[in-house]
Amino acid sequence: MADKKKPRLGAWIIVGVILLGLAGFGAGGLSGTVRTIGTVGDKDVSVQTYQRVLNDQIRAVSAQFGQQITFQQAQAFGIDQMALGQVILLRTLDNEASNLGISVGDENVLERLRAIPQFQGAGGFNRETYRLALQQSGQTAVEFENDLREETARTLLQGAVVSGVPNQMAFADTLVQYTSENRAITWAVVDAGDLTAPVPGATEADQQAYYDANPQTFTAPETREITYAWLTPGMIQDQLDVPEAAIAQLYQDRIAEFVLPERRLVERLVYIAQDRAEEAAARLAAGEVSFEELVAERGLSLADVDMGDLAQDELGAAGEAVFAAAPGEVVGPIRTAFGPALFRMNAVLTSQETTLDEAREELRDELAADAARTFINDSSDAIIDLLAGGATMADLASRTDMELGTISWNADIVEGIAAYDDFRAAAANAEIGAFPTLLDLSDGGIFALTLDSITPPTLRPIDAVREELAAAVVARNTRDAVMAQAEELAGQVLPLTNFDTLGLTATIEEGVTRRTFIEGTPPDFNDTLFDMAVGDVRVLAADDRAIILRLDDISAPDLNDPSVIAQRDALSDTAAAGIAQDIFDAYASTLQVQTRIDINQQTINAINAQFQ
Repeated sequence: MADKKKPRLGAWIIVGVILLGLAGFGAGGLSGTVRTIGTVGDKDVSVQTYQRVLNDQIRAVSAQFGQQITFQQAQAFGIDQMALGQVILLRTLDNEASNLGISVGDENVLERLRAIPQFQGAGGFNRETYRLALQQSGQTAVEFENDLREETARTLLQGAVVSGVPNQMAFADTLVQYTSENRAITWAVVDAGDLTAPVPGATEADQQAYYDANPQTFTAPETREITYAWLTPGMIQDQLDVPEAAIAQLYQDRIAEFVLPERRLVERLVYIAQDRAEEAAARLAAGEVSFEELVAERGLSLADVDMGDLAQDELGAAGEAVFAAAPGEVVGPIRTAFGPALFRMNAVLTSQETTLDEAREELRDELAADAARTFINDSSDAIIDLLAGGATMADLASRTDMELGTISWNADIVEGIAAYDDFRAAAANAEIGAFPTLLDLSDGGIFALTLDSITPPTLRPIDAVREELAAAVVARNTRDAVMAQAEELAGQVLPLTNFDTLGLTATIEEGVTRRTFIEGTPPDFNDTLFDMAVGDVRVLAADDRAIILRLDDISAPDLNDPSVIAQRDALSDTAAAGIAQDIFDAYASTLQVQTRIDINQQTINAINAQFQ
């Protein structure tokens, strides 16, 4: 067993932002002399701090989505409130650190300053780079270094709050024992082909008993007798003339769809900082990590980074590098509007051209359908007038282009006009004697209906369901016979019994854990298995089959296995981090209750307005 680890304090400390966004979205300051949005205890909350935190969070969310989100979207996600909450929390901690006399000296601040990657030059820390970065962010050196001093003191305070949390190895060991304990089993399937006697047929007495015991199976649903009139574009579009010139013009208008340049299937993984993107590219080049693992590290899935198929000009600055890459190759980091990004080129799509002759039928149908929808829309007012004058569905069919129909409708009917959600909703809510109205269909069609009668749910006569009833009885008898045969065979299975001697085809599985899925087994398979003792034999129902299951051995997890050690350590770290975070949250919440917080909402609104 590996040595127990000490708690990793760095995983728990909420590290303050050193320099949140040196430029970009909404970085401008308020006009006039307003420099704070309020106070937290004795600490001012500067306008710039709120702007930078909000700006950084918007960029982070935009990078996750792969496109710049608007400020209205950010507000809908609650990002502005999260940014304000973060700023207030940080200043609460700063205020408490000050009250406790926690501070750091100039040498410590200088050491931290020289370690910041954004301020490095060819020979290390570059004062001119530092000056330009601060100028771009709108901060003075005094302001930034004071922020750095407070951030360091805040980190010391946070570390002191959570540093007493012990490791959680006892919890991790218990959980690993539970999740990684494994079973060796033997199981076999028994089905109708294994039966040694014919299945009893469906006698009239059996049918009557089944019919009486399962009335819901043979009850017809509520049925609504409906008369309707309808008109859809598909009914009339073939009758409409479409000029050849219109087809040619539509082809030219959509030429980009029919003449496609060479394209690439591309995935893009965006990073907030250039150094992080370069580090990821280096690890990838060294074979230390795969592109999929880099995506997972960012908390994303491949679907989140998929850009689809793109032409070279659609890729912007990355176009040339991506188009020069071989399938599967990753290029970058390349600067994009969302930050530095790695691009993986997955496949080459050759250029394609669809000629006018090849597209003519599709374009003609589209234009005809548009014309049919326009015709239907133009006809609607006259039809509404007819309904207002008391016209019946038959009148509509005789005096307009609408077609008459009837349907015995229930919730299971989804053919014809009942394929439309609009019709089914209207049919379900219709009332006998109600005034008919003209309603729209999703494809641009129209319809009206009247409800003639309702037949409530009715148990169908037994003679009307004889065939269905007989099949159900035989199926039940077969399942019962299969289970009985399996139970009989299971009674002959001993710990060392070879299933082959019973005419069964055995499957032997080893290393089965609670998380293992075995194809072909029922949902309660694992629950049953892990409730068994060694040598136990159980029979499980699996639809029209039965499964005979024997537990052969129980093995504890190998605590020296590297994967088990890694799992245990991860569980311990996660549990300890969770406890530490809960302690810190409780501490921070108490501090905020005890600290006077005064925020000027008008100033917040003015800052937010700059992001619009």
